Amino acid sequence: MVAYLGLGSNLGDRPAEIARAIQALATLGRVAASSAVYETHPEGGVRQPKYLNAAVRLETDLPARALLEAGLEIERSQGRVRPADAVKAPRTIDIDLLLYGVVVLKEPGLCVPHPSLLVRPFVRIPLADVALPGLRHPESGEPLDRCDPDGSVRRWG
Repeated sequence: MVAYLGLGSNLGDRPAEIARAIQALATLGRVAASSAVYETHPEGGVRQPKYLNAAVRLETDLPARALLEAGLEIERSQGRVRPADAVKAPRTIDIDLLLYGVVVLKEPGLCVPHPSLLVRPFVRIPLADVALPGLRHPESGEPLDRCDPDGSVRRWG
């Protein structure tokens, strides 16, 4: 199965956290592509460090739920803390399952395609870097293999 994952980090050595996450994801299958890294401001006007964001195309045999759980374990191993009262809290690493083939799942704790995929340029732009030609959103049909530039998302490094 081809899965697409979004990565973000705004604590610690951000580039190293992204690189460590990609290496860890490679143990779950084959990392077929990884995007450029982009820098963005945090959402919602929250005062915290800027994010680095990237995306990965992963070929894996894991079911969607197992892939999600493995991503959460990678987050924990990299020091990710999820305060109960702070959805937009800073993080060493965030790994989101964006797409899992053309599968649409709406289960407790697992929703693919990711519900915010179409409205977040910091996700869409790196995703377009790694998308197979012709990739489309499984529900809306919107093309995901391209994305217009956005001034809030700056290529890093």
